[in-house]
Amino acid sequence: MVAMEANGLKLGINGFGRIGKLTLWHHVGRKHFSELVVNLGREVGGSLSDIAHYVERDSTYGSLRGYLHGFQAKPVIEEVDESAGTMRVNGVPARFLRAHRSPRDIEWRENGVKLVVDTTGQFLDPTLPPDEAKSIRGHLDAGAQKVIVSAPFKIKDKRTPMPDDAVTTVMGINDETYDPRVHKLVSNASCTTTCLAHMVKPMLNVFGPKKILSASMATVHAATGSQQVLDRLPKAGASDLRKNRSVMNNIILTSTGAANALRLVIPEMEEIGFIAESVRIPNTTGSLIILVVNLQEEVTGESIRREMINDIYRQAAEADPNGYLHYDEKQNVSCDIVGLPRAAAIIEGHETHTRTGEAGIDLEKVPGMDQSIISQLKTTTVRIPITQAVVYGWYDNELGSYVNMLGDRTVGVAENL
Repeated sequence: MVAMEANGLKLGINGFGRIGKLTLWHHVGRKHFSELVVNLGREVGGSLSDIAHYVERDSTYGSLRGYLHGFQAKPVIEEVDESAGTMRVNGVPARFLRAHRSPRDIEWRENGVKLVVDTTGQFLDPTLPPDEAKSIRGHLDAGAQKVIVSAPFKIKDKRTPMPDDAVTTVMGINDETYDPRVHKLVSNASCTTTCLAHMVKPMLNVFGPKKILSASMATVHAATGSQQVLDRLPKAGASDLRKNRSVMNNIILTSTGAANALRLVIPEMEEIGFIAESVRIPNTTGSLIILVVNLQEEVTGESIRREMINDIYRQAAEADPNGYLHYDEKQNVSCDIVGLPRAAAIIEGHETHTRTGEAGIDLEKVPGMDQSIISQLKTTTVRIPITQAVVYGWYDNELGSYVNMLGDRTVGVAENL
């Protein structure tokens, strides 16, 4: 993390769960903003000191002082003022608002906040008018000029197109898509989409969408705050009963929106059949994507083998100006990649696999084939060599990968205000 001179701009953080809290950690270390204004939306604990207690300690990453300064660290939270709702964290002033939950009611204007990062995961529909309580646009009415959302957009009415002033970005993939003159709402996609995009892009750059016949991914994902510690009754109308089962005791099948979000940041994926699945495991952070890509072999030329796939990622990582893509031939486990700064994806080169076989295609069953041509053929079955490549990519779904890259996006937006 590179410490920077505060530029006088204040940053608003709406929500103070996992991503909200770690966003504060990131920015008190980076010091790009002169003040952080955190909206909790409700009273918390018995006093502001209880909030300071929550800020300082983390069950996954340890103490804030240790994260910032190592074993010689001294206390980093000072000047806790209950009446003003303020404290100083690593020298950065932080103000905590506890009155309003709806974006339209939050006192951004009164506190001089122009840029807000919404980490609640609750306000994701960019088509809702700002006067609705659950509208992300309420932040704009409340005084913000730009809003960054730490999750993919979700438009409830599927017939409604994405508004012109909303855009989805993944750092290092489609940065140029963000236009500060046009876009007011920016989705930073998700941790899984971020890793997946950095795994898919190098393959697309080399093979192109025509040679990639199909692809699929499964994320073995750490637990999130939406899951249950112990089994509980489902809410009325709930359709997925697994979401109410204990995250501590189970491997839980669930869904992911990574495939849809990927198409927004890499439009070429529209040409490729793609499936994305997710499995939650009893782990606090440190997740893994298993990417399977089916590639059409050339009749002549070099065959697609494990060494070729690894070279693609090795060269892409070396050429990455931001260092978001990592290539590693060590034998890792999930703890090894936790906290690794700005590592969108850590390719486990040791486990890359390829297997080539032939697929038989009956031309008589191919839609649109000219039957007069088929009748002149000796055989209607064509055998095509196909290579299946399996690539493993690690990512710290909280601080190391996602929050650090969210911080990069936030600073980038701030520099164009």
